Amino acid sequence: MTGSSLPTLESLLAEGVSSRSVLVRSDLNVPLDDEGAITDAGRIIASAPTLQALVDAGAKLVVTAHLGRPKGGPDPKLSLAPVAAALGEQLGRHVQLAGDVVGPDALARAEGLTDGDVLLLENIRFDPRETSKDDGERLALARQLAELVGPTGAFVSDGFGVVHRKQASVYDIATLLPHYAGKLVADEIKVLEQLCSSTKRPYAVVLGGSKVSDKLGVIESLATKADSIVIGGGMCFTFLAAQGYSVGKSLLEEHMIQTCRDLLDTYADVLRLPGDIVVTENFAADSPPQFVAANAIPDDLMGLDIGPGSIKRFGALLANAETIFWNGPMGVFEFPAYASGTRGVAEAIVGATAKGAFSVVGGGDSAAAVRALKIPDDAFSHISTGGGASLEYLEGKTLPGIEVLGRPQPNGGDL
Repeated sequence: MTGSSLPTLESLLAEGVSSRSVLVRSDLNVPLDDEGAITDAGRIIASAPTLQALVDAGAKLVVTAHLGRPKGGPDPKLSLAPVAAALGEQLGRHVQLAGDVVGPDALARAEGLTDGDVLLLENIRFDPRETSKDDGERLALARQLAELVGPTGAFVSDGFGVVHRKQASVYDIATLLPHYAGKLVADEIKVLEQLCSSTKRPYAVVLGGSKVSDKLGVIESLATKADSIVIGGGMCFTFLAAQGYSVGKSLLEEHMIQTCRDLLDTYADVLRLPGDIVVTENFAADSPPQFVAANAIPDDLMGLDIGPGSIKRFGALLANAETIFWNGPMGVFEFPAYASGTRGVAEAIVGATAKGAFSVVGGGDSAAAVRALKIPDDAFSHISTGGGASLEYLEGKTLPGIEVLGRPQPNGGDL
């Protein structure tokens, strides 16, 4: 499914939305601190353009989104109340928050909307049917969501971070209502299509994070397309172990060692591993760092970052790249003493971008690291809002929330 073949927000606006109710699935899953304050509003900011365009066109907006992973029912700590306030600031208008998902309060508020009003439903995952594996349960919730916007309603899919999930507010709702890709989803697909096809070379991929198993599919997919794949983060230790090195107390997926060995044999000219590591005794911000060669990690220490030599070598490689995809930090960037690898890679990508390279930050922890390190978003060509969705797209997997948008429009008679 290509972005050009999907019905777009522009086509919906051309049809006219004044006085119509529109259900928008946004990705507002922002991180909160212990006091419930938002620590990174990136996804709210990214979601605003689609919502603003609909508000400006006179639509009555009903927005649905999730926050965290509530278990089986409502959890006050995962209420969308702080999100509603932050979204209101972005849109410059009051955003109502329903007291339930599709219950009496949501229905009453939806019926009372006037042109340009915005209603945010409470955390969609408070209703366990949202993530149910039972098609009938999800469809039942989707029907109730559709009732909130009535027979002339429409659905706009704008939560790219969830389009790889077959969930009621992502997939099933699009089988009931006329459906369209929002600005954010359309832009994400366009960028990822470019990474899969019309890439300028050299093409460099930077992969970090904790587990090789999470990135195996994208390694196998991109190893045949990219000129180099830089491996850092916790996942690098399984590769180092595959080379026969001891990794001490570092993170290790023993069941993936043979797989990494096979990858190194097959893609020896593409995969790039760190040559030095920052190690320490304990997983703690105040644990003193030491610098060792990647093949000489002491048995009683653990690696928490790539070393200065690796930062310099990877930086030189990235400085010459014309296309860069980055997903996953190089170390425990939350600890200042172990953030240098992630900062060094990020700054190298920023430098390449300034010289004209096309750079994509693949969401998730990478996007969080960019903001934690105070690097401006616009220093990169694109920062994705969906880490998992980006990876699955690049692996060539079918994303249910995108596939369903390419289907013929329902006539609304099945509600």
